[in-house]
Order: sequence, then structure tokens, then C-alpha cells
Amino acid sequence: MDTLQAVLLGIVQGITEFLPVSSSGHLQLAKELLGVELDNNITFDVTLHAATVLSTVVVLWRELWRLFCGLFSRTWNEEHAFVAKILLSMIPAGVVGLCFADRIEALCSSLAFVGCMLLATAALLAFAYYARPRPKTSISYRDAFVIGLAQAAATLPGLSRSGSTIATGLLLGNEKGAVANFSFLMVIPVILGKMLLDIASGEMAALDVPAAALAGGFFAAFVTGTLACRFMIGIVKRGRLIWFALYCLAAGLVALAGAFS
Repeated sequence: MDTLQAVLLGIVQGITEFLPVSSSGHLQLAKELLGVELDNNITFDVTLHAATVLSTVVVLWRELWRLFCGLFSRTWNEEHAFVAKILLSMIPAGVVGLCFADRIEALCSSLAFVGCMLLATAALLAFAYYARPRPKTSISYRDAFVIGLAQAAATLPGLSRSGSTIATGLLLGNEKGAVANFSFLMVIPVILGKMLLDIASGEMAALDVPAAALAGGFFAAFVTGTLACRFMIGIVKRGRLIWFALYCLAAGLVALAGAFS
């Protein structure tokens, strides 16, 4: 992998991590187009994930600071409840990651499977766009767990994490801005947990990626991720997810055409 390829993959990761179009699916498509073959890409994956986590922190730092300060209160408050809901939402993804990580990783090489999951993402986004559930004032514990189930399902390559969690939150009747913030905040501990597991596996040194390529990929993912996160929060608030549904539909059909051509 050279620096230009790493930068291009970083741009793809940064944009698609926050837009509801599946980062894993698009990374696989990008690797196919760029001719990048990595038998063990843990080092590069951890680098890109660290960049997108930093993007989230930069964009939502006020919300994170409010939560951090509120945790020091001796009485139960909104901040305690919000963090508890985040922790609750992590459970399904944690179970899936620990028990089925190898099987899910194997699916990443299947372009046909990625295409099918992109089509599923398109259907979910379209359903959330046209559905009109009864609105709620706040995300409940039950809703947090259900959104967590959606996040766990989105570990499948091609099924968008942000698209699944945001669409599920909207279908449950939650307010658009609250769903967007919850979706992007809930992924921080999940990504950090996966990064720690990857580092603890001792396999990071197995891939010889040049330092310049790692730095280029990190910077590209951070910059594009920051812009995409801000953009996506605005899109969700305006309720224009249907355009991403159409995009995922087209991308899924292209992936299937490539798989069977």
C-alpha cells in the first residue's frame, strides 16, 4: 500500500463512517478498485478507526464535556441516565464482536454479500423516511437497547452502522437531533473497545505499512470524518435520508453486478 492509496482509503472511511452508506462495504469496494490486497489489515484499520473517533470527539465535544461534568454529581441526573443508556446500547455489539468477529470478517471478502447488505440499508432508510411513528420526548432505556441491536447487526459488511442506528431511532419515534447525537456518541466506546482488542491481539505489527501511509490515511480520515459528522447531523435534523437510500440502492446493484460479472 502506498501513501496515495492510504489517503484515498482514509477519505472513504472518514466520509462513510458517518454517512448512512456503510463504511465497511465502501472500503471493500474501494480496495477492489484500487487493487489493494491486505491479508492482515489490523494496523491500518485501527489507525482509521482512531481518526474517526477523534472526529466524533471534535464535533460533539460540548456534549461530551457536559456528560463528563455531569458524572461527578452525587445525585442521579440526565447525564448519568444518558451514559447508562450508552452502556446498555453497547451490550449487543460487544457480544457479537466477541463471539462472531472471525465469521463477520470472512464476509468482508464477499462482494455479493456486501451488495445485498447495501440493498438492505437502502430499504431501512426508505422505511424510516416514510414512516410516521408517534414522537417521543427522549430516548428510553428500551429504545437504547433496540438501537444497540441495530448497531450489532450493522457489524455485517455493507449494512450501515449510522444508517441502521439512526433509522431505528427514528422508527421508534425519537427526535431527530437526539437520535443523531446518540448514534454518533454510542459508537465511541464500541470502536475504542474494538481497537483495544485488536491491539491486545498482538497482530498489529504483522502488517508492514509505511509510516507515511498510516499518517496520510489517519489525516484524511480525520478531516473528512469531521466534515461528514457535522454534515450528517444536519441532514438527519432535516429528515433527508431518502437520498442516501437511493445511493445505497445504486451502490448495492453495482456491487452485485461486479460480483456476478
